[in-house]
Amino acid sequence: MTIRDDHTLAANLATEAGERLLTLRRKRGFGDPAALRAEGDATSHLFLTEALAASRRDDGVLSEEAKREERLDPRRLTAERVWIVDPLDGTREFAEEGRDDWAVHVALWERGALAAGAVALPARGRTLSTLGPPELPGLRPGARPRIAVSRTRPPEFVRELARLAGADLVPIGSAGAKISAVLTGEVEGYVHAGGQYEWDSAAPVAVALAAGAHASRIDGSPLTYNQGDPSLPDILVSLPELAPMLLAGIRDLHR
Repeated sequence: MTIRDDHTLAANLATEAGERLLTLRRKRGFGDPAALRAEGDATSHLFLTEALAASRRDDGVLSEEAKREERLDPRRLTAERVWIVDPLDGTREFAEEGRDDWAVHVALWERGALAAGAVALPARGRTLSTLGPPELPGLRPGARPRIAVSRTRPPEFVRELARLAGADLVPIGSAGAKISAVLTGEVEGYVHAGGQYEWDSAAPVAVALAAGAHASRIDGSPLTYNQGDPSLPDILVSLPELAPMLLAGIRDLHR
């Protein structure tokens, strides 16, 4: 692969990885969900890491599916460019027939900031990327805001936040699908505080920031990537008009 532009590369790799995952889904079926999840993770990870090694051999790579010693390799911390990838975000949803709320994440961190990113939503036939960021929808006049939360473990404080903000909670699968939902107008915000890692949010946050959305920790501090410890336990992504109210509500709940 000889693609020079990082935005194009991220979009192409996420899209192709997603197409491979769709093929695997059709081939294997849903009779053994655990095996399908494991093969999906491995297949996408191998494709992405081999493609990046071929096209960006001097760059570092941080992948969820890499071995622990590879993720903790200290050379990554001194690299100027590191690709942060989640080969299959939402493995639970990937292995459930009929679900489309899973994703592939490919992001580039460069000299302290996210520089490019793409989120493929393969089952929806769509890739959101920094190559051409989506146009943000506005708030719906007179409508209650909608906040995306985990399908299986929504934080209790988000329920209280929704009550304070007069918002409705919308369960969605993967983190990438939740953040994408903010960008496509399915919801107006996403709040999470149940524990995540850099690969869960780097690519969708890159796209969200490029589109003009708000993205931060739940205390309003910046999201930082390519850290020694890749845990990134909480996040807020929303339409910019809604962020001040959500941040104020979170502060009130944590007093």
